[in-house]
Amino acid sequence: MYDALNSLASAIRARETGLSADRMWDASPVEVALSVLAAWKVMDGEVKRLTERAAVTAGSYGASYEQLGAVWGITRQGARKKWPDAVSRPASAKAGALALFGGTAELVQSSSGGWGWTGRGADGASGTVAERAPYATAEEAAAHAGAFLKEHALDSDDQP
Repeated sequence: MYDALNSLASAIRARETGLSADRMWDASPVEVALSVLAAWKVMDGEVKRLTERAAVTAGSYGASYEQLGAVWGITRQGARKKWPDAVSRPASAKAGALALFGGTAELVQSSSGGWGWTGRGADGASGTVAERAPYATAEEAAAHAGAFLKEHALDSDDQP
């Protein structure tokens, strides 16, 4: 990789110093080392830009953050943080409904990928954790929604 990029770094160094290729190394060692570092910085920025473009392209074709992370050697959450706009999702996707203990709840996925729920217990109490969507999985949100529904169930003595 060094051989492939070194000629590019030399070209950038020559352009930025204004010296010809045969004279671009005629400087103090510090100046030469700093100009080489500056050339690598230019290439680093371009690689980051191209990497983001590749992630966004993969996401536009349906790749998930889990897949992007696996390719890059990071977690799904790391990929979401690195390329927050790579995977497009609807603003809110419903994942399903729960009907437990006489109440109901809807699971929703936020645009950030987290999961939440909104529900109404059998006693008429409303609850929601949809806006913050703090749960990593639909199953975790369902468990919390189920606990809410159980807490707001009617006693069996109160049911007709």
